[in-house]
Amino acid sequence: MRAGDAPISVPRVVIAAPASGAGKTTVAAALMRAACDRGLRVAPFKVGPDYIDPSHHRVAAGRPSRNLDGWMLPHSTVLALFGRATSGAHAADLAVVEGVMGLFDGRTGTSEEGSTAQMAKLLRAPVVLVLDASAMARTAGAVVHGLHTFDDDLRLAGVVLNRMGSERHYEMCAAAIRERTQVPVLGWLPKDPAIGVPSRHLGLVLAGENPINMEQLGARAAETLDVDGLLTIARNASTLAVPASDLLPPPVTHRRARIAIARDAAFDFYYEDNLDLLRSLGAELVPYSPMSDAALPADVGALYLGGGYPELHAAGLSANTAMLADVRAFAASGRPVYAECGGLMYLADAFVAADESRFQMAGVIPGVSRLAERLTIGYREMRALRDSPIALAGQFVRGHEFHHSSLTHGSGSPAYLRSDIDQPEGIVGGPRGNVLASYLHVHFGADPRLAERFVGLAAGE
Repeated sequence: MRAGDAPISVPRVVIAAPASGAGKTTVAAALMRAACDRGLRVAPFKVGPDYIDPSHHRVAAGRPSRNLDGWMLPHSTVLALFGRATSGAHAADLAVVEGVMGLFDGRTGTSEEGSTAQMAKLLRAPVVLVLDASAMARTAGAVVHGLHTFDDDLRLAGVVLNRMGSERHYEMCAAAIRERTQVPVLGWLPKDPAIGVPSRHLGLVLAGENPINMEQLGARAAETLDVDGLLTIARNASTLAVPASDLLPPPVTHRRARIAIARDAAFDFYYEDNLDLLRSLGAELVPYSPMSDAALPADVGALYLGGGYPELHAAGLSANTAMLADVRAFAASGRPVYAECGGLMYLADAFVAADESRFQMAGVIPGVSRLAERLTIGYREMRALRDSPIALAGQFVRGHEFHHSSLTHGSGSPAYLRSDIDQPEGIVGGPRGNVLASYLHVHFGADPRLAERFVGLAAGE
């Protein structure tokens, strides 16, 4: 530990899996709920640029879940955010970190960058593997043996078996693991739709749409998971050194601006730390519903439209013509408007559904969005081509794309140039270049100047 670093000793564990779809969210939520039922304060986290799993964490733990990303964020910032979210006003007795994809899967096939393994090592946290053994028996031992020996620097501290057909099935798989490894087997969860989370085109459904029965999940965890063993593993995590000098701007004590933020069933994809950073810079975030409210909140200096599922609510969004008109008028006034992914779809002229139904949207930026045949996904580094509500021309921005739609027949000034393939992305529009609409999801922690510029413009500074 360097001089000036702050030691963090919060018990913590990373929940990982060999591949996506193994049940990490279910097991992470089960542990969170079981710990909360014991009176522990649980801080939930998600590795990588995911918005959906954190919605289930929030329900399970009773507090917001935060994203930790080893590619988008400097590692010192990851540690600072983790320390801030587990101490002081956010003090926790346990941090549960759900991984992303497979344990060693990251930005590329040859590097751990952006992976769960990288994050576990950065946080000096033990890893518990979730293995979907629904269609295996002795092979469970081979899978765990391979993952256990793949990286000597990673501490694989336990295994939970998921989607078991019966207790006898569990015992068969557990015996195979114990035969070939020294990794403790820490219980199981059954194959039961009542405690799982269904999926759709962008991943799991949101917690508000198809909530896990947390009482039932907590009860099941108490019966078949070794909760004591899991908590002991978390409590044996090494002390973590967090940079003492906060890498984020110090909070201001006065309100500088009011920013309207879209929050409803169509728009709810926001990094919690983005919202915290805006607030710490003096922004009051005022939620509103593009679906049901007739007008934007009064006296706001900027508009923030995050991602979500506007394609599932296109009819309702299009029918709210009063709100569409108010958003157009707001953008025409020259005040800053920042829209990501689903927000871009909303600001376009129209949305065309899979059955070719056409829904009028805000018409703030030119173009029509429509569902695409394939998913666009991946980390991106972009160079800003012109000034926008969050960036200055020439500034580099890191973020992530994850969308099943595309913007067609668009014109206007491109916002960014993608660094790896020299491809333009996004649109800067409005009478003063005051509108930025892009498929790029940006984490402000990667460069707090982005949030500072947005709040400053909202305040008219």
